[in-house]
Amino acid sequence: MPLPYAQLRSPAWRSLSGAAVRLWLELRTRYKGGNNGVLTLSYAEAGEVLGMGKATVQRAYQELVKHGFLVLEKEDNWYHRRAHEWRLTTKPMQTVPGKVAATHDWRNWRPEKKERGSNMEASQPSVVPSQHPSAKSGSVSKPVRPKTHAAFGSDAEHL
Repeated sequence: MPLPYAQLRSPAWRSLSGAAVRLWLELRTRYKGGNNGVLTLSYAEAGEVLGMGKATVQRAYQELVKHGFLVLEKEDNWYHRRAHEWRLTTKPMQTVPGKVAATHDWRNWRPEKKERGSNMEASQPSVVPSQHPSAKSGSVSKPVRPKTHAAFGSDAEHL
């Protein structure tokens, strides 16, 4: 299936986990043109088809929703054994009045900013000493004495 270049190059797509990408591709293969908004794939079925545990599938669904690739349209009904109904934001949705354009919510997703550096305030003193250590601390360096030719044995004559 062709995937739009803008989607593939987006920060939202590039930050998805492998499980989320696989789940999205599986949901995308179930899209038939008029069934967006009623796409179903239970956690158990997704786990079986994709070879993942139910907890991994659940995290992948949450990730796809958070990144704007998927929207929960109708929650499941456990007692009636019905799966959630999903809408791909990359595809239009057919409604009674007509077609509703794709929302492409993933375009609005931005990664969370991470704090960089230390939490130390600028007014606190530096940890690194500002002066060279005194000559009294540490080992004392001695000059290296040149070796005599006698130390090289019989090779000294060839030098």
